[in-house]
Amino acid sequence: GLALTMDVYRPESEANGAAILFMVSGGWFSRWAPPEQTKPLFQPYLDKGYTMMAVRHGSSPRYSIPEAVSDVRQAVRFVRKHAKRFGVDANRLGVLGMSAGGHLALVLGTTGDDGVPDAKDDLGRVPSRVAAVVALVPPTDLRVAVWEAPESLPAYRNFPALNLPLDEAGEYSPLVHVTKDDAPSLVIMGGKDELVPPKHGRWIDEAFQRERVPHKLIVFPDAGHGLEGDENRARMIREVIQWFDKQ
Repeated sequence: GLALTMDVYRPESEANGAAILFMVSGGWFSRWAPPEQTKPLFQPYLDKGYTMMAVRHGSSPRYSIPEAVSDVRQAVRFVRKHAKRFGVDANRLGVLGMSAGGHLALVLGTTGDDGVPDAKDDLGRVPSRVAAVVALVPPTDLRVAVWEAPESLPAYRNFPALNLPLDEAGEYSPLVHVTKDDAPSLVIMGGKDELVPPKHGRWIDEAFQRERVPHKLIVFPDAGHGLEGDENRARMIREVIQWFDKQ
């Protein structure tokens, strides 16, 4: 969990020029896996011409949520700066993640910038904005999830990254940062999710609606945190591809 690394999967057929950065994160743990093990997860998107990039951030428990956010922002800047090398369009970068990965995807979509003019390094001056977001079962408001929060669920003690001071939780909560210039976002929740209840999706859906951000919320009524069920998985893949195709 120390190295900031990324695996790039290229379509076997004709590439469409767009890239999807997949946030490798569950509970803000981020681990490497052999590419041949991960590729089946990405195959539906590769078949549609997308270049897939599995992005790993500094992992919990050694690294915190603020550091994970900083790492994935750097990943977007890196891909944009080297877009030509990767054979993708710098203006057609999407992000996809599940659970903590979905949280990070929404953070990118709601806090993207045009680069930091006085950054100490060239990479910091590259924009971190993304063109589209898909977040699967994401926590959208850490103010109810960090250990100090009265509403924090007992299960959250399994995630050291949530040992974040309550007064810092808002800074890393996508819900707090929704503004009209955010990336179009698709959020998919499980109606029976007990780890990240579907209300997280409703909260950010209402915020996107208020700010008139292009968005879509889907709740699978019978699904838990893993969006279980063959029909749910098939529909999820269809919805994700349609969203990226559209946006």
